[in-house]
Amino acid sequence: MALTILGSGEEIALLTSLPWELPLEQWEEEPELGAQRGISRHVVRLVNVGTPDKAEVFAVKETVPEFAKREYAHLRELANRSAPSVEPIAVVDGRESATGVPLPAIIVTRYLPFSLPYRIILTRNVTPHEIETMGSALSLLLVRLHLLGFWWGDCSLSNTLFRRDGDGFAAYLVDAETGEFQEHLSNGQREHDLEIALFNVAAELDDLASGGLLHPGIDPIRSSEAVVKRYRRLWAMLKEKQELDPTDRKAVERAMRALQDLGFAVEEVSVSLDGAKQALIFQPKLVAAGYHQNRLRSLIGLEAEELQAKRILASFDRYRARESTPLPPERETARKWQREIFNPIMSSMPDSLRGKLPPAQLFHEVLEHRWFLNERAGEDVGLPTAAASYFADVLPGRLDYNALRL
Repeated sequence: MALTILGSGEEIALLTSLPWELPLEQWEEEPELGAQRGISRHVVRLVNVGTPDKAEVFAVKETVPEFAKREYAHLRELANRSAPSVEPIAVVDGRESATGVPLPAIIVTRYLPFSLPYRIILTRNVTPHEIETMGSALSLLLVRLHLLGFWWGDCSLSNTLFRRDGDGFAAYLVDAETGEFQEHLSNGQREHDLEIALFNVAAELDDLASGGLLHPGIDPIRSSEAVVKRYRRLWAMLKEKQELDPTDRKAVERAMRALQDLGFAVEEVSVSLDGAKQALIFQPKLVAAGYHQNRLRSLIGLEAEELQAKRILASFDRYRARESTPLPPERETARKWQREIFNPIMSSMPDSLRGKLPPAQLFHEVLEHRWFLNERAGEDVGLPTAAASYFADVLPGRLDYNALRL
């Protein structure tokens, strides 16, 4: 049986050099990359491919051919729909050992930069608030998948990677093997996913608690239930009818802004007047995630998670509010803000700390540090002073989320 590699053209050239004739558990893995890998029911390895100048890290997972091809197709479709998920690179089939013994198929995905599995994050010195925000990120991920018509089938912390996003986290699907796309998910299908999530998250946190690795103030069952409750609240805001005061001329505008504040652009909405209830009925019909991310990308060209983008845009909006009237075009102000505010902070970072956090998260943390210093000093210390203090006293001790630096 011939070895076949189906995938992206550029990456296939890198993949041909890997030892496909060996069982995956026999592959050499750099200890630093192995430390970044989570727990999986499959054999998984993180491999560094390429040159020192242009390294690529791929996640390589053994499975049966049917599941590999199915997951590859699901991940491609999720990427087409801008879902928060890992990027599929290739499916490798027809593997044989040097003695002709058939070996499992493999799916290859790109390592998600600045991400970590939950076990690595939760076994560090994290606060109950950080654990809560991880649960919120998982809830939001499931909502976004359901809005796209994707039934996950195995929602869990283990099948998710987490990135820092401002004061919280952003969650990314990392295993789509059990999922299915539907034109519209029924309430029963959504409830089934929630039941799976409830069981899996409670079991995963309980496993950490049994090993003495979970913060003592965290109850696994309550934390799991909180994930489901947050999902239900968010789903209701995005999909269910709201009764507004018909005499309030700004009620609809506030309802739209509330959804934007959650990070969702309202692309289609239905507004009607219920005479019997004397209420204005507001119902979102079509919503899209990434409201702040898209605005930041459009203005500045900076890639960021949603909460990072929201915080950076707040800094930009304050800067623009200080512009003399008549205000110049917004994009012109954005270029000026980037030149005068953002770029000097990035360029002042010591070389030894570069790449430890993505630029958007780093800028957010500098802003947070400035607030802390202002409170302590009773006056505005200024952004350059705050940045210098952050680089000297805070960033060196931050958890490194970038495996390519290790």
